[in-house]
Amino acid sequence: MEKIVGFIGAGNMGQAIVGGIINSDLIPSSNIIMSDLYKPSLEKAKEKYSIEVTTENKVVAEKSDILVLAVKPNLYPMVINEIKDIVKDNVIIVTIAAGKSIESTEKSFERTLKVIRTMPNTPALVGEGMTAVCPNSLVTEDDVKEVCNLLSSFSKVEVVSEKLIDAVTSVSGSAPAYVYMFIEAMADAAVLQGMPRDKAYKFASQTVLGSAKMVLETGMHPGALKDMVCSPGGTTIEAVAELEANGFRSAVISAMNKCYEKSKFMSK
Repeated sequence: MEKIVGFIGAGNMGQAIVGGIINSDLIPSSNIIMSDLYKPSLEKAKEKYSIEVTTENKVVAEKSDILVLAVKPNLYPMVINEIKDIVKDNVIIVTIAAGKSIESTEKSFERTLKVIRTMPNTPALVGEGMTAVCPNSLVTEDDVKEVCNLLSSFSKVEVVSEKLIDAVTSVSGSAPAYVYMFIEAMADAAVLQGMPRDKAYKFASQTVLGSAKMVLETGMHPGALKDMVCSPGGTTIEAVAELEANGFRSAVISAMNKCYEKSKFMSK
């Protein structure tokens, strides 16, 4: 791909995307440009990926064919106001912020532009992200394929209707936090039972990773996979019964509903 891909924001997610693109050899590093006011982050990106960097958002906006707004949601109004009259007419704007609808982005630019709203998650930092993609009506199939190809360098990608984006937030965008809490709780229990802390985290983390891989690669229902581990009168069913008695699944569902409602509120 010969297009210039620009990033406004050099934080963790922006650098994760750049890293995925570079490591997958999708485009040369010379076709990537990134801006940020925080110079240490820029220097880190430049040294690690050999990309062009600048503290001027306008420079990135002028050059980019695909422009990723990789800043915090509260910075979107300021950044867009700064670049709205500079971006190319045929640019593809890619957003990654929670609570920023396609409509709000279109209104902020005060121009008719191609906009793709995405919702990645932090496992992108290790090349195992999950990203939802929601294009506006001006985005062509080729545009979607192009952007999805870039996102696929660090993440699994699914194109979804924007009406599902709040559910995406609860099931993948925010969900790593729930999984980390589960891993931490498992490890705490193992430590209580005498296992050294480092080994406890390793056992718990690998178990979660392997279990997730079983769901994805076998295509089996999670309940069926759970049943395979539960021998009659055995240790696992004893643990499952205790989790159920303490509202394990209902707590997860309730938490995700809270996340969903907050995401809907932020999108207003």
